[in-house]
Amino acid sequence: MAQNSASRPAPSASPQPAAGRTYPNGNPALGYNPPGVRNTDSAVPLHPRAPVVHDYACEGPAPGSLAFRWTYGSNVAAKNRDPRVQVVQYNEDTFVLRQNVCVHWEAPFTYLLFGNRGALLIDAGATADARHYPLRETVDAIITRWCQARGRTNVPLTVALTSGEDVAQNQGLVQFAGRPGTTIVPRPLAVMQRFYGLDRSWPRDTGRVDLGDRMIEVIPTPGTHRDGVTFYDPYCDILFTGDLLFPGKINIGNDRDFVAALERLQAFAASRPVKWILGGHVEMMFVPGKYYPRFATYKPYERVLEMTPDLLDDAIRSAQAVQGKDIMLIRPDFVLFNGVSPDQRTKVWPEGVPNINPPHPF
Repeated sequence: MAQNSASRPAPSASPQPAAGRTYPNGNPALGYNPPGVRNTDSAVPLHPRAPVVHDYACEGPAPGSLAFRWTYGSNVAAKNRDPRVQVVQYNEDTFVLRQNVCVHWEAPFTYLLFGNRGALLIDAGATADARHYPLRETVDAIITRWCQARGRTNVPLTVALTSGEDVAQNQGLVQFAGRPGTTIVPRPLAVMQRFYGLDRSWPRDTGRVDLGDRMIEVIPTPGTHRDGVTFYDPYCDILFTGDLLFPGKINIGNDRDFVAALERLQAFAASRPVKWILGGHVEMMFVPGKYYPRFATYKPYERVLEMTPDLLDDAIRSAQAVQGKDIMLIRPDFVLFNGVSPDQRTKVWPEGVPNINPPHPF
């Protein structure tokens, strides 16, 4: 729990931390700070008198929850009444936003992360028109509420993309043009590389985005797009992979780069703790190997968004199997398309993937 000594008097008889262990964000022995929230700001005063400073150097991944169901659209998109942007608070400094599937069938995810001196929005969705997809309005509302809870007036925002080439993740970028206190990472490949300090070492090295004691690492991962990057958050131990790896139909742009990018992520994950891999979409059903077709606006049986890091092994083996071939490869948690249309059909069901028919939605 972040401490604000100016506004919270010390308890008269506080339990002491365990020997040899300090708790910069609060003592979990206190009744208001149980283990599930020991690294969060649950006991921040309602009206802090000074800016609250969070210590992001927690032991293990910060607690967070994705235990919910995403809105799944409607058979008749025009009649859908769900929010245009669904917002889920993973924890007090991490938000997951999803575009309504009836606004755009790809229903991309965006991620909003906060640090002590800045915020980062990863990706910008598939729709430019704020009347249909009010991304900036939603982000502004989250920032306002976060600042009120932290005793701040505002926080600088950086808007970055997992790929500037991906039209399902870059269209909402125009909504942030001219927004005060906002830095937009440039889309052209060469300019983006210079922004992260990778113009001479792409794709070998990693860049960084400093949010203030929460340092987000930027890993070059071209393969589905030439300018693809993956973001790593060492506070929550999450890799944000965009279109490179997600539970859905992955269209490979360059199979050699794709294999190299996955191997680079695997090597990175071997040196860093990774709890979840969160991609840019969900297109798979909870039935292994089954996925929704393009343009579907009703997806009641979606697989969960989060992927475990061990799926990198399967992804690498699958990517190596399709390299140099025009082929579609079905796996339980994703489907690879290399040199073929995403509408490709196959009657050959791969070994090891059960061919189970999904239930009828109606």
